[in-house]
Amino acid sequence: MPELIEPVIGLIGGSGLYDIDGLEDREWRRVFTPWGEPSDELLFGRLAGVRCVFLPRHGRGHPTPPSALNYRANIDALKRAGVTEILSLSAVGSLREDLPPGHFVIVDQFIDRTFAREKSFFGTGCVAHVSVAHPVCPRLGDALEGAAKELGLPVTRGGTYLVMEGPQFSTKAESELYRQWGCSVIGMTNMPEAKLAREAELCYATVAMVTDFDCWHPDHDHVTVDQVVKVLLGNADKAKALVKAVVPALGRPRGPCPAGCDRALDHAIITAPAQRDPALLHKLDAVAGRVLRAA
Repeated sequence: MPELIEPVIGLIGGSGLYDIDGLEDREWRRVFTPWGEPSDELLFGRLAGVRCVFLPRHGRGHPTPPSALNYRANIDALKRAGVTEILSLSAVGSLREDLPPGHFVIVDQFIDRTFAREKSFFGTGCVAHVSVAHPVCPRLGDALEGAAKELGLPVTRGGTYLVMEGPQFSTKAESELYRQWGCSVIGMTNMPEAKLAREAELCYATVAMVTDFDCWHPDHDHVTVDQVVKVLLGNADKAKALVKAVVPALGRPRGPCPAGCDRALDHAIITAPAQRDPALLHKLDAVAGRVLRAA
């Protein structure tokens, strides 16, 4: 029988979510990575006895915009901290009438429209190609959906998150185009985060928290910053309740991920061992150490 894993839950907080309530044995701790500085220190603790590690994506106080985030350092730091699964919480705009402000979407697909970000841990000296056909771990999605419904939160399971570069919001023409593509929500932060989590062999799921309608909506021009902030803070409270509800379910010892998220690199590295760059391999020690040590 395969050895059971004691999960460590990584939590990435989006806009409005800079801390996690209820953590015991709390300690903010700096984690060094060969990819540079993460967005902030990591908050270690336990929730209902389950080990958790929290990272505010934009840093406490929100000093860092989406395009300037060091996504590689963030994911590497969580991996080095022992995290086995990541729950990502993100503020988004809605591209659908049936997904109003205050609604949560457990997305299952992404369209990556970013262009100014480092998107892979691998490169010259160690080339790898991982599959992200199904970028969200269905096991985590199931758990999030169940917990949200138990709490009575307005939630939709499934949907496509269009990730734009930012920091500006869409033009109306872009917004209408994304609706034609069948996208559900739009935001600026989940790519390359989801791709990097897959390269790091971490199970990953996103809760997209709607703050307002994107500019396609006829009422968009009537939305004020005060209204958006009010929804943002309300969503943060709901998200904290969701985390408290789902972590105990995900914290039970488990076997290998049924979707194979934790074995994503099994056949991904294509560079022959003799041609691999030792300096890059050193940087990959946390992300890809499992397969590199076996080579």
